[in-house]
Amino acid sequence: MPAEASTSRPAAPSLTERQEARRRRILRASAQLAGRGGFDAVQMREVAESSQVALGTLYRYFPSKVHLLVATMQDQLEHMHGTLRKKPPAGATAAERVAETLMRAFRALQREPHLADAMVRALTFADRSVSPEVDQVSRQTTAIILDAMGLADPTPEQLSAVRVIEHTWHSALITWLSGRASIAQVKIDIETVCRLIDLTDPAAAHSRRP
Repeated sequence: MPAEASTSRPAAPSLTERQEARRRRILRASAQLAGRGGFDAVQMREVAESSQVALGTLYRYFPSKVHLLVATMQDQLEHMHGTLRKKPPAGATAAERVAETLMRAFRALQREPHLADAMVRALTFADRSVSPEVDQVSRQTTAIILDAMGLADPTPEQLSAVRVIEHTWHSALITWLSGRASIAQVKIDIETVCRLIDLTDPAAAHSRRP
């Protein structure tokens, strides 16, 4: 999930309160269906019925199931971010805090493996038409990592480290969901890649100079 968002697209128009409530019902229905049966269980007609919107209305909000499930992932990450802010990670270093944060997010997804699989599959299938939704996932993931680092104004090198950490976290989700990695292996990989944070810390780099 790349950390840099596309800047070539115009911002989406703001939703009215009623439209936002409708959108939230759609996302809730998507998550519930995915949680019960994974990617294949999310059928647009069923989502429309569960969220009490017309099928045509649903397609105006989300042109395809992939658009919908990527938006569902962004919504889930937003909820995780709120939870993490209420109980911030306790690590002594930025690297430790980011590793703890990502493992907490991972375990939240682990509790609903069908939902996690559906969202990650959608993210993997996403083409250029889904760029705005993918960008939202990227921005949300970046915000979660930067919050854990305690950074408001990261350097280009630090943003590069964040991108690599995001890629590793995404890859770890895929390998775990496919049964090719254990939770212990995921934890080791996350902790290892988070060491990049120390390597790109300007203060640490200055202290290493002779």
